[in-house]
Amino acid sequence: MLKYHSKYLFIVLPFLFAGCSEKLTQANTAAVVADSTVIKPVIVSEKVQFDSDDPAIWVNPADPSKSLVIGTDKASDGALYVFDLQGKIQHDLVVKGLKRPNNVDVAYALILNGKATDIAITTERFTHKLRIFSLPDMKPVDQGGLPVFEGETEKEFRDLMGISIYTSKTGKMYAIVGRKTGPKDGSYLWQYLLSDDGTGHVKADLVRKFGNYSGKKEIEAIAVDNELGYIYYSDEQFGVRQYYADPEKGNEELALFATTGFKEDHEGISIYKTSAIEGYILVSDQGANRFQIFNRAGTAKNPFDHQLLKIVNVSAGHSDGSDVVNVPLNDTFKHGLFVVMSDDKTFHYYRWEDIAGKDLKLKK
Repeated sequence: MLKYHSKYLFIVLPFLFAGCSEKLTQANTAAVVADSTVIKPVIVSEKVQFDSDDPAIWVNPADPSKSLVIGTDKASDGALYVFDLQGKIQHDLVVKGLKRPNNVDVAYALILNGKATDIAITTERFTHKLRIFSLPDMKPVDQGGLPVFEGETEKEFRDLMGISIYTSKTGKMYAIVGRKTGPKDGSYLWQYLLSDDGTGHVKADLVRKFGNYSGKKEIEAIAVDNELGYIYYSDEQFGVRQYYADPEKGNEELALFATTGFKEDHEGISIYKTSAIEGYILVSDQGANRFQIFNRAGTAKNPFDHQLLKIVNVSAGHSDGSDVVNVPLNDTFKHGLFVVMSDDKTFHYYRWEDIAGKDLKLKK
């Protein structure tokens, strides 16, 4: 997911590296053992009405202490809930009446009516539309929703789930959209260019179809690394796949990792950045109530060798979604905030230093 902690292109032989990366990562996985310690959140949010599913963090550029957490309430009469940094619901900002919103992401500075506008975007599964709201006021800027996966004849091929926003170095903003199920032929994900439709509202133009699929379950969790120009997504019960985020870079799969050691589903993906190229990829091991943490930068010989570094147990139950930022927000979150969905209708707020422990770095 594109976040405020901002999200290189290498000349490589993608298929060779992808194969090496999988073998190296699997070998390294066997050497990493989860500590029995369970990390406790410093804050648990107030409960949503039905079914919490996925969070996104919006960092207030004027006052980070007034940043917001947006979380989906996944139901046929669902909502986007908005919380402050104390986990309190901001009732005047909550958007209700959404038709099963699954995932949510935030992005910064989409130009609407000539003005840079921050947005929250969610997938509305039952209407097959993207819903987009300006931040921080949560006002709709989508003319009632943007239809996606048009032309697909099977209903489940249009049932939206995952969403992540990629902002290129040239300022173009793209939505990468996943669904309940889809083809295995490398076109599971569809990517749309977001722009002003001429009236100050957002339009979405399809620019490519890509992404392999194992056929085992579904693809929901999607994350984007803006600086390095990569997309990661969880092929549930199979592994995490990596592609270029820029459509012009092609549709070759760059890496397949995290293929072993997961109890059930591979779920939420978050990227904590310690520098322009270094950091960590956190993947929810849903059935085990833990996160497996991989090296963002790869190795000196292979930038797509994302080795397993650490396994962290969390208090959140069966987490579908997560998000992380690496900037100081307030006295509680001095080194960043990691938000994790929990199956008790809440979202858990963790300090990054508690997740990192003695093994991982803070932002430089």
